[in-house]
Amino acid sequence: MTSWALPQPMLTEPVSSPVLPIGWAAEPKWDGYRAGLLVGRGGEVVLRSRRGALMAAAFPEIVRAARQLGEGFALDGELVVWEGGRLAFDRLQRRLASRGARAAQAAAEWPAHYVAFDLLHDGEQDLARWPYARRRAALEELFAGLPAAGPLALCPSTTDPALAREWLSWTAAGLEGLCFKRLDEPYLPGRRAWRKYKVRVTTEAVIGAVTGNTAAPGTVLLGRRDPEGRLRYVGRTSPLNPLLARDVGRRLTPAQGAHPWAGRTFSAGWGSRETLDVRLVEPEVVLEVSADTARDNAGRWRHPVRAHRVRTDLAPADLPPP
Repeated sequence: MTSWALPQPMLTEPVSSPVLPIGWAAEPKWDGYRAGLLVGRGGEVVLRSRRGALMAAAFPEIVRAARQLGEGFALDGELVVWEGGRLAFDRLQRRLASRGARAAQAAAEWPAHYVAFDLLHDGEQDLARWPYARRRAALEELFAGLPAAGPLALCPSTTDPALAREWLSWTAAGLEGLCFKRLDEPYLPGRRAWRKYKVRVTTEAVIGAVTGNTAAPGTVLLGRRDPEGRLRYVGRTSPLNPLLARDVGRRLTPAQGAHPWAGRTFSAGWGSRETLDVRLVEPEVVLEVSADTARDNAGRWRHPVRAHRVRTDLAPADLPPP
């Protein structure tokens, strides 16, 4: 085998339509960690994140399964962990920090799967210049010789628009949307030539705090009351447009007495140690938002949601629990 290294990952460009274009294939977009997988000389396994982090030590079950491919095989795919019939991103994130005996224990408790969607090297030749359709056929041939049940899984792919639409109903299991890939296109490292459609749902939540000026907030922090009546934090919006910020601000009342979030700190983002400077407000205003399907196991949105409008026809008590 000649020397060969994993290329930079090919990237996606967001699109607003879920319609599968002619001449393209669709694949499910999983709620996991993008990762390149390479089996090197002597069975050394490289598992590399999109940003270059080496993750093989945290996933011994993936390393063992990858060695059965043979030297020089390289895949592009997604690391996922299942919990209760749904993809559990927070379990996956916790596993990233484990090493040695802890990693082995974590693999037994929360086993990961590597969902492969591209074959980049087959042990002897670089497949990146091949068109997607040819690479996909080679990937399917490779998986035909692998155990059906195991840590390595083949990502579905289709050119049937009806089947692609059906996959959009898998959001309850953690599907984020669809990836579209042109059938005649080679693998283009670092290029945003694939397309990504993310499922978004419209819902409502209660404003419990804001960042910036209360009269015209930069972002708002949202909650919903659980069955016991406690206001549970569910996520934060992206920056409000000036018109909506002023409309929200004139309806807010700074917290007057005991507030359910008093003394609490809020992270600036998923996995970030930076905390937000927030101002608590009376949880009386309901905001309509749209959010993607990525949530943690507490039901909180992992990504900022888009704020649409104030719902004056709804009271906080009208909303379902998180």
